[in-house]
Amino acid sequence: MAKKTIQRFLPDHNKIKQQKSLKIFGRWLHDANLWHLNRRSARGAFSVGLFFAFIPVPFQMILAAAFAIPFRVNLPLSVALVWLTNPLTMPPIFYCSYLVGVLALGQETQPFHFEASWEWLVQSITTIGPAFMIGSLICASFAAIIGYFGVDYLWRRSVNKAWHARNK
Repeated sequence: MAKKTIQRFLPDHNKIKQQKSLKIFGRWLHDANLWHLNRRSARGAFSVGLFFAFIPVPFQMILAAAFAIPFRVNLPLSVALVWLTNPLTMPPIFYCSYLVGVLALGQETQPFHFEASWEWLVQSITTIGPAFMIGSLICASFAAIIGYFGVDYLWRRSVNKAWHARNK
């Protein structure tokens, strides 16, 4: 059940292999374990994908792919999960990450108003940057751990449920 549900949402692996941005990985993309979906590859892919979803850097998909390859987890799933932080969800997720960082560092929240300028970015890095980065790492680690064990639990539960249904 869990495998069929996940496979329904995954893109075709041939389309992913043809992506120009992933050509830098070359022959490593042809490892069959990167495309196979089982409990081990799914829980690892959730962990990698959710971790990089909370890291505020450009090219999150490439980073997720770069870590999915050596860990030999499902590549399409780990890359797709990065889109948890999309243009609609990014502001509230990153604001919550900032609040977690403020709490972890024992600071007070700094008032800020977004401006699309280089000066604002440089000034923000010094004022809210440390709390935001620490909060992002904490949230990324927490999401990766919850994703890993959550998928493992749901996968086992699904297999047990199917096994019991088959025995009846």
